[in-house]
Amino acid sequence: MPASVFQQTLQGPAIFAGVGVHTGAYTRVSVRPAPVNSGIVFVRTDVLDRDNRVPVSGEAVTKTQLGTVIENAAGVSVATIEHLMAALVMLNIDNATVELDGPEMPIMDGSSLPFVQVLDRAGRRGQDAPRRYIEILDVIEYVDGDKRATLSPSDRFEVAFEIAFSSAAIGRQRVDLAMDEQAFRRELADCRTFGFLHEVEYLRSIGLARGGSMENAVVIDGDRILNPEGLRRPDEFVRHKALDAIGDLYVLGAPILGRFEGVLAGHGVNNMLVRALMANPQAWRHRTLVQDLAEAV
Repeated sequence: MPASVFQQTLQGPAIFAGVGVHTGAYTRVSVRPAPVNSGIVFVRTDVLDRDNRVPVSGEAVTKTQLGTVIENAAGVSVATIEHLMAALVMLNIDNATVELDGPEMPIMDGSSLPFVQVLDRAGRRGQDAPRRYIEILDVIEYVDGDKRATLSPSDRFEVAFEIAFSSAAIGRQRVDLAMDEQAFRRELADCRTFGFLHEVEYLRSIGLARGGSMENAVVIDGDRILNPEGLRRPDEFVRHKALDAIGDLYVLGAPILGRFEGVLAGHGVNNMLVRALMANPQAWRHRTLVQDLAEAV
């Protein structure tokens, strides 16, 4: 029976640690199994004086500058969740409790690959409830100047992204992929975040990017890539933007049956698209594949 029909959680805890790209704080994380229909919930174990549970949802996203930040009603937040969220949704993990002892998820190497590896080691187990997909029924689009993000109907999950930078190190890049677990592992998981040297210097001056380095990001100076090892793929930049979008969409609480297209978009545009979808209930529906499976047998 396909793993995608029923919900899944972890077999045991996935434990890792690292620095946050913006805070520079060293944070320990344990991703633990969770019951059916509980979704993804972050728990700040360092917060003891108020509600420290931060359930993931589209409304919980409060900041999108250089990463996705979620926050609960008590003002407890967790930053830079998107790379782990992308790994969770593409490894078909519906329910998990993410315990961390700091304000920001570790950046690891700047991609989703380290998260995929620790989740693989923890293992997965099926649960006795059908997985709910978000099936896109109508086109939803959010446009901000030359930036655009769209969700449209498709019988599978597809991700397309286009970027354009004046730097010759990047230029114009486009990727268009049918996306499932194997495609994510093969095409996107190892693609790292990136930034420009002059931006990093500015961000540090305002208290961000304190943990950023060539260990966890591709750094560009003018038309040059500074990382001595170079790129993992010729179009690593646009592939990372597609990875980000997958993580940003999973704040909806379920995997998508539909096509996402982003043009020059980032976390802010991605979240505005999520909010536009939530505001148009006629444009989507929850769907399980259990009935489809029964009819196919």
